[in-house]
Amino acid sequence: MIVAERKPIEEILKVVNSHGKVLILGCRGCVTVCSAGGEKEVSILGSQLNLACNKDKRRVEFFEKTVERQCDFEYLAGLRHEAKEAEAILSMACGVGVQLCAEYFRDKHVYPALNTKFLGANIALGKWEERCQACGDCVLGQTGGICPVSRCSKSLFNGPCGGSQHGKCEVGKGEIECGWALIIERLTRLRKLDNLKEIMGMKNWRFSRDGGPRKLVREELYLEGGK
Repeated sequence: MIVAERKPIEEILKVVNSHGKVLILGCRGCVTVCSAGGEKEVSILGSQLNLACNKDKRRVEFFEKTVERQCDFEYLAGLRHEAKEAEAILSMACGVGVQLCAEYFRDKHVYPALNTKFLGANIALGKWEERCQACGDCVLGQTGGICPVSRCSKSLFNGPCGGSQHGKCEVGKGEIECGWALIIERLTRLRKLDNLKEIMGMKNWRFSRDGGPRKLVREELYLEGGK
């Protein structure tokens, strides 16, 4: 899932205090799972902003709404009435949701209330860790289900490097597990260590960061004229 965390209240106040009426818009997707932008977090932020504005005698009216997903035009379409009433939208979604809001509500100021961090997993209560960088060319089948791009600090394709000691990376003062030590341990357990005899070629980053925004079109699902 996409993991995000809320921006400092001071940063949020700077962008909303020039508006008279602001819609705080939550998302029931990934940011709800990581406790950053769901209905509960929308309510907390609304209360904090009201208290701060009342204390500073700023005349800003906040109202709240949470939708199923902000990364889907279908759900944004149901917000036309609320958006019409607002001067600005404070989005508590990931960066994708913020951008889609700005694209859909073209005449509205749209601001992010969150910082989008990474694609990660819920490891324990209140703890999330990165597991994928969406590189567009997955090699997990060769590396025992452990990603060398996200788990290795240097994103090495044929590791480990000389800085790995006792299963720990030289980066992070011994607190970061060596991604390649994890890969070797996993392949050993699966009796697939021979996978590493085949040298993986240089990473083709064209699938990831080159050539502008990436797109995926499923011809059997795509409707002509759709967004």
